[in-house]
Amino acid sequence: METTTVKLYSPGYREAKTYLAAALFVAGNIVLPQLCHLVPQGGMRWLPIYFFTLVGAYKYGWRVGLLTALLSPLVNSALFGMPAAAVLPVILLKSVLLALGAAFAARRSGRVSLPLLAGVVLFYQLFGSLGEWAWTGSPAAAMQDIRIGIPGMLAQVAGGYAVIRYLLRN
Repeated sequence: METTTVKLYSPGYREAKTYLAAALFVAGNIVLPQLCHLVPQGGMRWLPIYFFTLVGAYKYGWRVGLLTALLSPLVNSALFGMPAAAVLPVILLKSVLLALGAAFAARRSGRVSLPLLAGVVLFYQLFGSLGEWAWTGSPAAAMQDIRIGIPGMLAQVAGGYAVIRYLLRN
């Protein structure tokens, strides 16, 4: 299994780089879901709104990750009605868990690997699903991402790994 050392950045909230990076990742989290929603159940199956949150938080730290995690669902919902307002709290919870988990894993390990990214995705899905169960009272709703979204979780791990490695080279 190949592991790559990561040159991490963690710009502060007073730096323009933070907002520029977050804006780029939010834009990615707007375009990718729109493409996925062209396919029936594309959003539920591919979980696209989380992809650039993972990449941004892993490479650029918790501040960029948190901005991306919060703004992506809110902007998508305001512009396109997806995610629906009723599920925004759960999407926001999972996005924030992903951003914090990815930034923590990157900072703690200083490297990127497929198993490490898989652990981050499992972390946010597991604890996000528990939060969804608490919020909705429905174990079926809480398990939906896990049941339907396996292709999306795999794409987050493999695609996230590829994009982070690409960013490392450039």
